[in-house]
Amino acid sequence: MRPVLRRTLPCAAALAVASLFLTTGAAHSVAPVVVTAPAAVTAPDIPLANVKAHLAQLQSIATANGGNRAHGRTGYKASVDYVKAKLDAAGYTTTLQQFTSSGATGYNLVADWPGGDTSKVLMAGAHLDSVTAGAGINDNGSGSAAVMETALAVSRAGYQPDKHLRFAWWGAEELGMVGSKYYVNNLATTERAKLTGYLNFDMIGSPNPGYFVYDDDPTIEQTFKDYYAGVSIPTEIETEGDGRSDHAPFKTAGVPVGGLFSGADYIKTAAQAQKWGGTSGLAFDRCYHASCDSSANIDDTALDRNSDAIAYAVWNLSAATATPPAGTVFTNATDVTVPDNGAAVTSAITVTGRTGNAPSTLKVDVDIRHTWRGDLVVDLVAPDGTAYRLKSASSSDSADNVVAAYTVNASSETANGIWKLKVQDTASSDTGYINSWSLTF
Repeated sequence: MRPVLRRTLPCAAALAVASLFLTTGAAHSVAPVVVTAPAAVTAPDIPLANVKAHLAQLQSIATANGGNRAHGRTGYKASVDYVKAKLDAAGYTTTLQQFTSSGATGYNLVADWPGGDTSKVLMAGAHLDSVTAGAGINDNGSGSAAVMETALAVSRAGYQPDKHLRFAWWGAEELGMVGSKYYVNNLATTERAKLTGYLNFDMIGSPNPGYFVYDDDPTIEQTFKDYYAGVSIPTEIETEGDGRSDHAPFKTAGVPVGGLFSGADYIKTAAQAQKWGGTSGLAFDRCYHASCDSSANIDDTALDRNSDAIAYAVWNLSAATATPPAGTVFTNATDVTVPDNGAAVTSAITVTGRTGNAPSTLKVDVDIRHTWRGDLVVDLVAPDGTAYRLKSASSSDSADNVVAAYTVNASSETANGIWKLKVQDTASSDTGYINSWSLTF
């Protein structure tokens, strides 16, 4: 990962979000949240031994070439040749892209898997160069090896996804993301438009690891969070490397980006050590950009988990079911008590798997049981906190219950995220509860 002037950034905890969330009120009954959405695609396990074998080769290459694999040095070109040979043998179409930086020739390696819709391209990449100080096994042999083994797993499985798969290994990242910038800047506008996402993996085996997820694109972010939730690992939003790795040029060009990170020279807090293990008060990687970033500078558990997460994301984001069809219904059917003349309560639905913004005709079906509906104020709250009034209070509306379908122009809102139905009873003497509600995208 590229160095930067030290700055203080909060590590905001990304709370594991369930499909159902109640802010207050007792439940009348408990019913499952029903979401008509695509099931996760089954991705293969990425063998840790294979990833470690690639790291051993990168270490050997560094040892034989002055102790590093930096841009313009023989160790970098030997690293490129090693990865290219593996991919060529696995059936990939590989391309070496040359550029010049600091008076030396640099190389990007790009590998395309045959098949898939070439108008919809999913990319995954990592920088392959090290700093001159050392072999760069965590930074970034770890990401490079895991991406390579994922690409080889695609070949072993004979995987034929809906989207076209492309993998990349970037040069001169440590000099300012030179290789990835060169690639993006030299990609025709029509080709950029075909990229449905770029996944970046820079340092994923830190010896005192954290589990950080990029929060740039909501669909990609949620895909990674879904994987970690499935193996009961809490995550946090990635801030330390934000804008400092090869996803940045893609993001600037308007390509959806995401990725994983296990931490560099920021210090692990006591709270992070409690949930992830490791040692608080020490850096996630004490050997960041140092000579000790060798084969010994890897946490196998973090490397294994993150490698599997890469495969999970590649399989799920490239499959035809990545985006639910129009008309998908997300429902929360768990009751929430609405206190008489009290504070507002909410019921939540987590929307995942969508792309882009919500529709201009977002349908909101509401079923609220109440003995005087005129007391109620009802809002739809978007993931960014914007409230859309569905119903106002009215002293003359004495009927029971609010059972209605509303249409909301939510086209300015990101579709994925936590949507809430907010209900408040504004007068005394009548009671009720949210029975169920749904969103139709």
